[in-house]
Amino acid sequence: MALMPVSDALAAVLAGAEPLAEQTVCLDEAYHRVLSRDVAARRTQPPEAMSAMDGYAVRTADAANDSRLTVVGEVAAGRPFAGSVGPGEAVRIFTGGVVPDGADAVVIQEDTAADGKHVTIKEAAIFGRHIRPAGVDFREGDVLLRKGIRLTERDLALAAGMNHPHLAVIRRPKVAILASGDELVMPGTTPGRGQIVYSNGYALHALARSEGAETIDLGIAADTLEATSAGIRRARESGADILITTGGASVGDHDLVQQALKGEGIAMAFWKIAIRPGKPMMHGRLGAMRVIGLPGNPVSSYVCAFLFMVPLIRALSGRSAIHHQREHAVLGRDLAANDQREDYLRARLEVRDDGTRVALPVSHQDSSLLANLAAAQVLLVRAPFAPKAEAGTPCEVLRLPV
Repeated sequence: MALMPVSDALAAVLAGAEPLAEQTVCLDEAYHRVLSRDVAARRTQPPEAMSAMDGYAVRTADAANDSRLTVVGEVAAGRPFAGSVGPGEAVRIFTGGVVPDGADAVVIQEDTAADGKHVTIKEAAIFGRHIRPAGVDFREGDVLLRKGIRLTERDLALAAGMNHPHLAVIRRPKVAILASGDELVMPGTTPGRGQIVYSNGYALHALARSEGAETIDLGIAADTLEATSAGIRRARESGADILITTGGASVGDHDLVQQALKGEGIAMAFWKIAIRPGKPMMHGRLGAMRVIGLPGNPVSSYVCAFLFMVPLIRALSGRSAIHHQREHAVLGRDLAANDQREDYLRARLEVRDDGTRVALPVSHQDSSLLANLAAAQVLLVRAPFAPKAEAGTPCEVLRLPV
């Protein structure tokens, strides 16, 4: 089977990936969810003119330098003044207080001298100064949050201010993760001869959750067809939208994932793509559940999850921006010519004094080296059959999550 280009493989993974169903959640559960409807303000903010400072609400016509005014009341936030400000009068006012009728300016307390029931103005009032007009923030009916945005903490504050206790959002995708391999043992144990500590799942769960997905841990399946098939069935029973397998994707006698997937009725869209690291990657569908079979090597597993799982989660989540954005940089060292596979080199990113970004590939690109993956800030992208390139040559990079 010919190796599928990365762009074609990504198109296959994303084919038909529409946003999941809408659900309504409270604000506390809406962080980083994707809005499924526009949100309009239910109120005007502020609903009335408010004082922006502590001081005195006055009539500009009365509050010239050295004017002496009679204090006829007090306003605090949530406690408006029932009367109005007449000629020669002032009302003591605090930040957030409703500006009383008749007043058209606030003189800050530092520019006054209080004397019992009177206040002397030391700096003349300016019309409208230190007053927040009604609706200066927003007005009832203003659409301030648009469908398709991923809600930030600031968006939640705005939604609350608009008087929305709940928001309509896209359901979080459920991502089930199944590891495969008799050689895997859990962190904290002492590996026997030929065994390795399981690490892939921790990165995959974290990466999926950072994109807004729920994750389901299906554990580690033994290298038997029965155990692998049982894990796939558990994914379906859990209602997973995406099943991620890691390991067992190659062609060895103990690599049973593809056989198990086909045995469970999964139609395979591809197996093997023109990518480094991660050539033995698989994708298929079983009803509504999408399956991505990742390689077992830790770097291959992570890079392929970053390139394929993340855009799929974003698409199912209703995000408007699905694809990773490439950035421009220059090479920090010479690179040899590339072969037929699109290469994603782990690299550090340095920024020179003039703002130039320099991508410096780590010295060893082996797909089992976790320390180099952790040290990288970007993936340096090299096209298939890219010629030899010298340091300083322009290149493109993808930023890794921080």
